[in-house]
Amino acid sequence: MAQRKKSTRKAPPKSVKKTARKAPPKTIKKTARKSAPKTHARIHATDAETMESITNTAKRVHGTILKRMRPDLKFPVRALSNVSYDEKRGYLEIGRQSKVRTLSVNTVKNFAQTLRMMALSKELVGNNDFATKREAYYISKNWGEAKFDEQPESDSVMDDIEALFSIDSVSREQLRFYPEEHGGSVSGPLIVTDRDSTGREARIDCTAFGSGSYSIPSSVEELGFETSADFILLIETGGMFQRLQSHRFWERSNCVLVEMGGVPTRAVRRFVRRLADEQGLPVYAFVDCDPYGIANIYRTIKVGSGSAAHINKFFCVPSARFLGVTPQDIVDYDLPTHPLKEVDVKRAKDALKNDPFFKSQPRWRQALEQLIKMGVRAEQQALAKWGLNYVLDEYLPRKLQNPDQFLP
Repeated sequence: MAQRKKSTRKAPPKSVKKTARKAPPKTIKKTARKSAPKTHARIHATDAETMESITNTAKRVHGTILKRMRPDLKFPVRALSNVSYDEKRGYLEIGRQSKVRTLSVNTVKNFAQTLRMMALSKELVGNNDFATKREAYYISKNWGEAKFDEQPESDSVMDDIEALFSIDSVSREQLRFYPEEHGGSVSGPLIVTDRDSTGREARIDCTAFGSGSYSIPSSVEELGFETSADFILLIETGGMFQRLQSHRFWERSNCVLVEMGGVPTRAVRRFVRRLADEQGLPVYAFVDCDPYGIANIYRTIKVGSGSAAHINKFFCVPSARFLGVTPQDIVDYDLPTHPLKEVDVKRAKDALKNDPFFKSQPRWRQALEQLIKMGVRAEQQALAKWGLNYVLDEYLPRKLQNPDQFLP
């Protein structure tokens, strides 16, 4: 007790008023906005487009060989140097630079692997099946001299194929190559309509998982949504998501909570993009205040990344806004901090100098410069200094009263 009396910590900001709890909103019971699940006709149509893209490419290669000429494959250059940002479009867009892989003595193995991977994709689509990246690597062990020695080789070829077909708006998931990672968790007034392998419909209520939550599948194109939520709240860490979920923050604020778990997976980004677009919902991001949380996690969900610029238009969420934690929050809430590491400073300066998104946003330049000058970073959990539930009783309600003030 003596130590507690001697504490010199500041009181919470006086401007923070305790927010009275509202009565739980009538979520699913009231008329919810719906988006019909993708029908089998739509799925088959998408598959037909994927098959056509693969077939046309193979025919072009075959036709070139019949003319006794060396075939080639053209891929967009996937690098930040070949990326531009147009605020009207809302995402990092791939440029015109490309690399051409021509069949030669030096490229024959990689060329053959690329064609075999395309053939595998065509087979998977035709059989309504899929393969994980690891499974695709092992399948290649039956390809004779075209087999991959290590998985990074097969992953690289898979990335090339996706880049190749992105010109036809075909993603890796449509090529039926699925990631291994967990898709992310969801709670709140949302009903997800899915179908099993037999085509039977399943309606999943995201408020009905008790202490658990709905897990986003690897492929989300066939999902349908019904919701009465007012917005989507993206949360960086699993621990913070669990706190908000266990205290049913989604009920008092009538929102859909989505756990990102660090840099969000493709499935999370596509899920949020579709939900936001089809339901007309604002998207707010709640992440740590450090260069990684800002320049990697938030930037990826907002405008995409340089290495994936060929697919950003499908996976990023241009409508997303940065709720916090901001550099100014560290000051206003007197948050505990950690010193910025050398790698943190380098990442922040690189964003200011080279990232097209941050270079175009004066408010973000000011925030990053403030963070560098302060020389510290703060985690979401730092708000627990004022109490375990301060974040849901005070911080978030106060922030949500002024969404127009969120960083772009």
